[in-house]
Amino acid sequence: MTLKIIPLGAGQDVGRSCVIVTIGNKTIMFDCGMHMGYHDERRFPDFSFISKTKQFTKVIDCVIITHFHLDHCGALPYFSEMCGYNGPIYMTLPTKAICPILLEDYRKITVERKGETNFFTPQMIKDCMKKVIPINLHQTIKVDDELSIKAYYAGHVLGAAMFYVKVGDESVVYTGDYNMTPDRHLGSAWIDQVKPDLLITETTYATTIRDSKRGRERDFLKRVHECVEKGGKVLIPVFALGRVQELCILIDSYWEQMNLSHVPIFFSAGLAEKANFYYKLFINWTNQKIKQTFVSRNMFDFKHIKPFPNHMVDAPGPMVLFATPGMLHAGASLEVFKKWAPNELNMVIIPGYCVVGTVGNKLLSNTNPGTSQIVEIDKKTTLEVKCKIHNLSFSAHADAKGILQLIKMSNPRNVLLVHGEKDKMGFLSQKIIKEFGINCYYPANGVTVTIDTLKPVPIDISLNLLKRQILNYSSFTNNSSNSNGNLLLTNDDQDYDQDDDDEYDNSNNNNLNMKKKSKGPITSIPIQGLIVSKGDEALKLIDLKEVSNELDLKEIEMNYNLQLNLGINHSKLDVSILHYQIQSCLPIGVPIDLTLNDNNNNSNGEFNIKIKSLSLFKKESSLHLNWSHKDDYLVNHIISILKKNYNIV
Repeated sequence: MTLKIIPLGAGQDVGRSCVIVTIGNKTIMFDCGMHMGYHDERRFPDFSFISKTKQFTKVIDCVIITHFHLDHCGALPYFSEMCGYNGPIYMTLPTKAICPILLEDYRKITVERKGETNFFTPQMIKDCMKKVIPINLHQTIKVDDELSIKAYYAGHVLGAAMFYVKVGDESVVYTGDYNMTPDRHLGSAWIDQVKPDLLITETTYATTIRDSKRGRERDFLKRVHECVEKGGKVLIPVFALGRVQELCILIDSYWEQMNLSHVPIFFSAGLAEKANFYYKLFINWTNQKIKQTFVSRNMFDFKHIKPFPNHMVDAPGPMVLFATPGMLHAGASLEVFKKWAPNELNMVIIPGYCVVGTVGNKLLSNTNPGTSQIVEIDKKTTLEVKCKIHNLSFSAHADAKGILQLIKMSNPRNVLLVHGEKDKMGFLSQKIIKEFGINCYYPANGVTVTIDTLKPVPIDISLNLLKRQILNYSSFTNNSSNSNGNLLLTNDDQDYDQDDDDEYDNSNNNNLNMKKKSKGPITSIPIQGLIVSKGDEALKLIDLKEVSNELDLKEIEMNYNLQLNLGINHSKLDVSILHYQIQSCLPIGVPIDLTLNDNNNNSNGEFNIKIKSLSLFKKESSLHLNWSHKDDYLVNHIISILKKNYNIV
C-alpha cells in the first residue's frame, strides 16, 4: 500500500500548519492553522488542493488539531463554516476549551481593528467548536471501522498532543509542536515505540542544540533587572498561554527574592486571569511539581504580576510588561512596541521563534545588533527603533537533539519534516538518513510525497518446529570446530581464539579446537520449515514431519545414492580422523556408528559410518552415500568435509 502526504502549510515554512495524509482509502487533515506573516488570502491554507468543487466532507474523513496556537488552529472556523467541512474534528479537552478564546481574539484584531471583511464571525467559532470531539491522553478513538486515532503527551503548551493514526496495518504519527525537555510547569513529550510507517515531525529548531536552561534563565533575569534599575521599560511579547506561564513563574519568584516589588510587572489584555483559570481546570496536564504543590499553593497565582491598565503605557518609570501576541505582528504587543521602541533605555526581549514577515522577525534579522534601525511596521508605517533587542530562546519546541530523540523513541520506517526552514530541514534530513538509515522527506507546500509501505504477512509457527530449531541451533553453535575449518554454523556476533587446553592430537594430525567467545546474546536464529495454507486459516510454518498430518497427505520417503571417487591419493583413509571430523560437526545427541570390516582397524578395508538414515561406506577406491530425504542437511555437511579435506569431487 501507499501513503500520500501533501502539506498545505508548514511545508519548508513555519506557520499555517496543515498537512493532508491519505492512508489506504482514508484522508486525514492534521492541523488547520493561519500564517502570521500574511494579511491576505495566503494567511490560510489553499484548500483547493483537497477538492476543486469544495466537497471537503466527502474527501476528508476527520480533522485533528494538535494544540491551540493559531498557526495550528487559526483557519479551522474558516474551513468548517465558510468552506463547508462538516465532518468530525478531534482535539484534547484543554485545546477545545482554549481554542475559541484565541480564535475570538484573532477575529477581533482582524475585523474590528483592521476592518477586514469576509472573515469568520463569533457565531461561526461557536458552531465550529460544536463539531469538536474531545480525546483524552492515551485514549484510542475509532473514527470508523478502519480508522483509529490515539493521543500522546507533547509538552509544548497546555493540552498539546501528538497523534498516532492507524488504518488497517498502516500508521502515521503526527507530532504537531512538542518539547522533549520538561520545564517549570509542563512535562516532556512521550510516545510508545509504535513503529509507524511515517513520522511527521516539526523542525522549528532543526539545527539548534540549546544551551543550559538554567543559563538562559539567569541571562533573562539579569537583563530584565539591569534595564529596570536604569529606569527602562521591558516589553516581552508572548502568546497568551504557554511560554508566558513559564516566564511568569520565573520572574515572580525572582521579584520576591530580590525585593523588587516597587517595579510593577503587568500582563496585558486580562488573559492572565483566563490562563490561570484553565491551568487550575486542567492541572493534570502540568508537571509533577505543580500537581504536588497545587493544594497548598497555586503556582499560577502570581504575587507581583497584575493586569495592565492601558493608561500605564505612557506612565513614567520602570516596568515589565508581558503583552500578546508573541511575534509583534498585531495586537497590544505591537501597539506598546511603537511607543517604547524610540527610547534607548527600554528593552524588548523576544523569547521565541518569529515567523518571516512579522515585526519580531524583522527586529531579529538586524545585521548590526545594538544599533538603531528603521523597521517597517506595515506598508504605510516605518519606525526608528532605538531600544535594545534581545532574543532569549524559551521556545517550547524540540531542538535538534530532541527531534532525534523522538525518532529513536517512536522508531518509524520513514520521516517527513514540516514546520521548519528549508535549508535547516535539508541538513537535519541528511543526519536522520545517516543516523537511522531510513528515508526522510521535507516537501514544500503543495508538493505530494508518496511512500510505499510493506504490508506484513502474519505466519504462525509450529511449536515443535521452533523447539527443534532452537535445539539444533544451540547444538551447532556450542560445538567446537577443528583447525581444518569444519565449523558448520557460526554467529556474526561471535569470534574465536585458540585454546591450548582444547587440543586434539593423533599420529597424523594436530587439530586445535576453536573456542567461541560470545559478544552478546543471540537475538535471532534461522528457521527452516515448510509454509502451508489451509482454507481461510493463516499461513503456518511447520516442520517437514508435520506436513502429512497437517494437510492429510500420505508421506512418501525418497532415498538417494551417491558415489564419490577417492582417487589414488585417498584410497587409504584414516577412518578415525574422518569419524572425528563428522562427529564434531553434528548436533549434540545425534548418534554415529562406525563399523570396520577388518580386524586390524586398517582403513584399506571397507568401513561404514551410519548417522540416522544416512550411510557412508567405502568400497574399493570409492565412497558410497545412501540417505533418506529427511537427512539432506547431514549429507551437505559430510560432502563439504570430504571436498575440503580430501579434495574429492
